[in-house]
Formats: sequence, C-alpha cells, structure tokens
Amino acid sequence: MELTDRDRAIYEWQIWVNGLGDSGQQKLKNSTALITRVGGLGGPLAQSLAAAGLGKLILAHGGNTKHSDLNRQILQTHDQLGKPRIESCRRRLVELNPQIEIETCGENVTEENVGGLVSGADLVFDCAPLFEERLLLNRECVRQQKPLVDAAMFEMEGQLTTIIPGRTPCLACLYPEIPPGWKREFPVIGAVSATMANLAALEGLKLLAGFGELLTNTLLIFDARSMDFRKIAIERRSDCLVCGSCRPPGIQEPS
Repeated sequence: MELTDRDRAIYEWQIWVNGLGDSGQQKLKNSTALITRVGGLGGPLAQSLAAAGLGKLILAHGGNTKHSDLNRQILQTHDQLGKPRIESCRRRLVELNPQIEIETCGENVTEENVGGLVSGADLVFDCAPLFEERLLLNRECVRQQKPLVDAAMFEMEGQLTTIIPGRTPCLACLYPEIPPGWKREFPVIGAVSATMANLAALEGLKLLAGFGELLTNTLLIFDARSMDFRKIAIERRSDCLVCGSCRPPGIQEPS
C-alpha cells in the first residue's frame, strides 16, 4: 500500500529523518511485527511502533492485569484489573493509531503456537521475561529465517541485540543453557524497561525501513545506575545446536 495524504500529514516530521523518507515510511506501513509479551518491555515497544506508523502488530500475551503490572506496563490501566491484558493492549494501541491492524493471541509463546505466530511476521521482537520462552522463539526464528530483536532487562541493567539468522549469533550462541539462578520475578523500574523498549523499537524501525546501523554481531549493554552504554562484539558459534548450520537469508541490512 502506498502512503496517503493523511499518512504524510501524520508522519511528516518523521519522514524528514535522513534516510527514512517517503520510501521508508511506506515500508513501515506495509510491515508486520510480532511482539511476544506486551508488558514492561513489549508495551512501550508496541506503543512506539504504532505511533511510528507500522501497518500491523501481532501481540502475544496471556493472563489478566494485576496491581503489580501497573508500575511498568503502560498499556494497562486500573479499570482493566482482573481482565485479560491483551484486550487493554489492543484498545490503547488503536486509540493511538486507528489505522493500525492488530492481531492478538491471549497466550504466551508455546511450542504449539510459536510457528504460526512467527510465520505471520516480517520482524519478531522478543520481550519475554523467561529464558525458556526466549530460547523457544529464537529457535523458531532461526528455523523460519526471520530477523529477531531480542531485548531484556534485570533491575537496573538492559541488553539488546539484533539477530539475523545465518549472519549473526543467535540467542543460543550467547546462552547455550539457561543461566543458573534465573528467577521468574525480579526487580524492575518501569523507566528501565521502557528505555530498552524504545531502543528495541528504534532498532526494528531501522531494520524495516532500511536505514542506519543495526546491532548485528553486537550486544548493547545499558547500566541505568551509571547511565553507561557499552557495545560488546559477539560471534556465531560453529557448534551452536540452533544456528550452527544456518545459511544467510535473503535480507538486506540497512546501508
């Protein structure tokens, strides 16, 4: 679909960004992204993508809104307590961008649904707090050769990398096994998860629109206590059980 006059009016200032332009905005309009878990990370991420004019979002998140969600899950509201999180996500995003198409799955990613969820997306954002879920999604993205932006945070630290199967390390290259002592519940300040969410959104917008440099073969680490950003070079593992034999897909990185 081409840009309409209404699109150009809404995204005028964004289209001015060097390297984006009309062509990049049109690519965003015709793109679909999957976000797994639309909570402290996935919620602000979905909001930024919707505001930027992405054409379609696929959202996967189970459970009902709880009081403890409200310090960071910005798509949830007090009147939504006890109701499915995914309903509030859809409503808030459509209020922000009435033109966006939203497909929802009221479950977290599982072995049973991961294939169908990934197959419908041009780009996948992993925002799950569980390593089991992250590694499952990583494996499926490698199998289908879909680019994956992996964002994570713990307390006052965040990490971000972009995975292009066959060209970059996959998540299993970094974590062949689940780190010992990892807990389902951990300390979180909403501003930290939102920071990582918006960095992930920028990474995805660049990839889909085709401009800027990506965090490929690179792990970005953010220390919120010191406001320090570090980049660490990472490499594929030839013995990786997930991507060791994977060939590069036909995807062009931004120039």
